[in-house]
Amino acid sequence: MITTMETKLPRLITALPGPNAKRVVESDTKFMSPSYTRDYPLVAKRGHGAIVEDVDGNSFLDFAAGIAVCSTGHCHPKVVAAIQRQAAELIHMSGTDFYYESMPLLAERLVNTLSGAAPKKAFFTNSGAEAIEGAIKLARYVTKRDKMIAFYGCFHGRTMGALSLTASKSTQRKGFGALLSGVEHIPFPYAYRCALGHTAETCGAEILEQLEQQIFKRLFDPEEVAGIIIEPIQGEGGYVVAPNFFLQELQRICRKHGIMFIADEVQSGMGRTGKWWAHQFAGIEPDIVCSAKGIASGMPLGAFFAPASIMNWKPGSHGTTFGGNPVCIAAALATAEVIESQYLENARRMGEYLFGRLAEWTKKFKIVGDVRGRGLMIGIEIVRDQRTKEKAADLRNAIVELAFYKGLCILGAGENTIRLSPPLLIDEEQADFAVHILEECIREAEKKA
Repeated sequence: MITTMETKLPRLITALPGPNAKRVVESDTKFMSPSYTRDYPLVAKRGHGAIVEDVDGNSFLDFAAGIAVCSTGHCHPKVVAAIQRQAAELIHMSGTDFYYESMPLLAERLVNTLSGAAPKKAFFTNSGAEAIEGAIKLARYVTKRDKMIAFYGCFHGRTMGALSLTASKSTQRKGFGALLSGVEHIPFPYAYRCALGHTAETCGAEILEQLEQQIFKRLFDPEEVAGIIIEPIQGEGGYVVAPNFFLQELQRICRKHGIMFIADEVQSGMGRTGKWWAHQFAGIEPDIVCSAKGIASGMPLGAFFAPASIMNWKPGSHGTTFGGNPVCIAAALATAEVIESQYLENARRMGEYLFGRLAEWTKKFKIVGDVRGRGLMIGIEIVRDQRTKEKAADLRNAIVELAFYKGLCILGAGENTIRLSPPLLIDEEQADFAVHILEECIREAEKKA
């Protein structure tokens, strides 16, 4: 996976941040929008595999993967070669007004990873948020309805339609005025914090009852609802896994009422869980599936897929100038190839390995409340007290920062969860190093608890 000429583990040669990193951070503060969120002063210069090198020559083990984007690792040779070949041949013509040979090739490859025998079609976008916007429009178009239902804790993007569905953090919505009308949110099945004490396999029955007995009877007639959108595993919400039965029942409800069932797989898709799509663990077939992040190994590309019987809108109903850019498509074709041939199985295997290493953490550490996820999409919830489950955002933040200074890049998710979303190519040596560093950081954070 990583050649012998390349390091697989971190190497720190300066104090952090180094002098060049400090210079860049100062310039960024002066010229860049303050809306960006940065947990620590990593100034990336180059990357290979699961290693990122900063502007001062310090190397870090990346267990964030650009927010679950660099699925095949940084600068995978096959992806780089595909980008270089395409960039030298054609960069842009616009797939909305003209044809690219590569667009239907990628569409065919990706729709064939989805479940179900019905013929499917794809629409390519520039990002996950654009994929969500397109899914909203398609759901409205095909049903001739305008209401949408989403879940608390979900993150679907920051553009106005996607933001209307997002219910992750109030700061993401504050100050932007009225959003898309006709959107209602309901609780997401969160087994660790289930008020009724259900397990990860049974949590959520009361939410489905609320949907049918309260939402449909008191707020929205189901015949007015265009779509219900859910992340099979909440990303920014804290890597919370929806139970299989919950997704199955949600699909049943949607089918019963002619509602489009939309799976937001922007973060959980493209092999991250050890399957192509996280919803496949539940054996369901969503009407619309949204993808981005890991689809092109870091190039800006998103997509949404639907059966041909649903994606049957007229020419001009939806379009994009840059979506499906030839260079991005080339990167995605190479990405899909290496995921299928190598990394899908590796994500499953290394996910099992990591969960095996983390299995006793709730007994080993008093501030670890829960360990959850699928494949290489792992959440570690940090609490002040395991009995009360008091959220400890400060301790989580301390662990994330401490890890950086020890050469490990991770990110938070939700209010108090650590997310592990490494490139799908990691091996046991890298997993062991990450576990070792995290254990050190948790022990240090526990002293503050």
